[in-house]
Amino acid sequence: MEAKGYTLDGTVDLHGQPVLAAKTGKWKACAFLVGYEAFERMAFYGIASNLVVYLTTQLHEDTVSSVRNVNNWSGSVWITPILGAYIADSYLGRFWTFTISSLIYIIGMVLLTMAVSIKFLKPTCENGVCSKASSTQIAFFYTSLYIIAIGAGGTKPNISTFGADQFDDLNPHEKKLKASFFNWWMFSAFTGALFATLGLVYIQENLGWGLGYGIPTVGLILSIVIFYVGTPLYRHKVRRTRHPAGDLLRVVVTAFANAKLVLPSHPSELHELDQQYYVTTRKRRVLHTPAFRFLDKAAIKQENSSVTTPSRQPCTITQVEGTKLVLGMAMIWLVTLIPSTIWAQTNTLFVKQGITLDRHFASGFQIPAASLSSFITLSMLVSVPLYDRYFVPFMHKKTGNPRGITLLQRLGIGFLIQILAIAIAYAVEVKRIRVIKAHQIKSPDEIVPMSIFNLLPQYVLLGVADVFNAIGLLEFFYDQSPEEMQSLGTTFFTSGIGVGNFLNSFLVTVVDKMTGRNGGKSWIGKNVNNSHLDYYYGFLLILSALNMGAFVLASKKYVYKVESAEMKEGSCVQMEGKALDLSPLGLQV
Repeated sequence: MEAKGYTLDGTVDLHGQPVLAAKTGKWKACAFLVGYEAFERMAFYGIASNLVVYLTTQLHEDTVSSVRNVNNWSGSVWITPILGAYIADSYLGRFWTFTISSLIYIIGMVLLTMAVSIKFLKPTCENGVCSKASSTQIAFFYTSLYIIAIGAGGTKPNISTFGADQFDDLNPHEKKLKASFFNWWMFSAFTGALFATLGLVYIQENLGWGLGYGIPTVGLILSIVIFYVGTPLYRHKVRRTRHPAGDLLRVVVTAFANAKLVLPSHPSELHELDQQYYVTTRKRRVLHTPAFRFLDKAAIKQENSSVTTPSRQPCTITQVEGTKLVLGMAMIWLVTLIPSTIWAQTNTLFVKQGITLDRHFASGFQIPAASLSSFITLSMLVSVPLYDRYFVPFMHKKTGNPRGITLLQRLGIGFLIQILAIAIAYAVEVKRIRVIKAHQIKSPDEIVPMSIFNLLPQYVLLGVADVFNAIGLLEFFYDQSPEEMQSLGTTFFTSGIGVGNFLNSFLVTVVDKMTGRNGGKSWIGKNVNNSHLDYYYGFLLILSALNMGAFVLASKKYVYKVESAEMKEGSCVQMEGKALDLSPLGLQV
């Protein structure tokens, strides 16, 4: 294969034929993909950033209801990729799953644009005051939103992994290029998000919601056309296991069936296929690790046991290690939920907070509260090149790690910065409440004489934090997933954000009911000027600190994937390193 110039990892074209390495893949193929990602991010953030404003001003929902509905929709957008990834990994593949899902996404965007544009589908408004929406109008609006969520379920987990597939892991040069892929992939996503929070949010509030949703809809359609233009350049990974998720269940079932068997003294005595099998099938062989030792019982050879048991085909070490990887990723996933909950504030309570502040800038220009999210994106756009071009090479010289620092180090630094951001948010809210008391402000519509730019530090810090934890999480879950489950593995990233949104919805509802019972003042009341968001932010700060401790413990337990792959006859290369000391944080990763 190599002599003929084909890719080493066995990727094929859309018709199943081997592809030439020089003429396909790499960044020239990804150039056709990043356009879609930018427009999709523009569409998503164009909705999510200002949805709480539309729900409260156009549909007359109260604070708690609007926050809950925004979180539930955002959560659905990030949870549905689990189904989309499963379909891609087990049935259709990434390309066709993305193709079908992107069409569903576009249908949802068209319907949503109609819901805010066509007269009989939206509430009637006079002098900026809108009448209550009918049940039909509400149903049409939310149906449109959730069709988008279904479409996102198939696009989110597959477009980024399809992009990563364009780089051959077995080619040293392409593997080096891939190390920067997720940084620059997210850079394109941030660019779309920036246009949404700066341009679309302003258009929605000042020129009309229909135009504000119509622009990303047209952009999304255009990006799909560009995506298909690049089809001859794309590489497609061959599905070598029909139902990869089934191997996980089989390992667990076999391990429990062999519970009474004694593990051999050395891992080499466990069942594994010879290296030639992996060379022939072009699968990756995963080496044994000491984590989750109980699962090793699934690979016990029956002749090694003195206990008489019914004949059962043992699993291979590679299959067992795949299950261990998923369990390890699940452990890390759990400690990403609180950080995702913090992120959920940017499109909900931070916006409600900003609406109460003085938003005037320059000569009478009023900044939409949701536009402050653009500073998250701006700080990301500035930080990504600095991280990739300066931080990584600098740390590489010190650590010898091609990424500069390990994946879990990257996450830990991001979580620490995020804790600082929520601490600043708490301090700013304390200041806002003091100004409210000093000026005896009571009405929810009264503007607090305090500049909205007081919120700027928390937004900027969250942007810097995301360069470490958001990009780091996407890369971590892709990199550590079993080979045949990389779409499904990426959904650890998306589902963490989704569950974080649902968790925030749950926390907001519970805190509101508990603090507002028996006539008490709710921390998150309808009148934000007469609530205690500072207490809620303080609560989130405590949760974040505790979660950081849990992350440290989980990182100490995590063992990285170690693969071997035959590149040339008689030579074996280790694809991923062993656990390294996380010296800045005192973690082992």
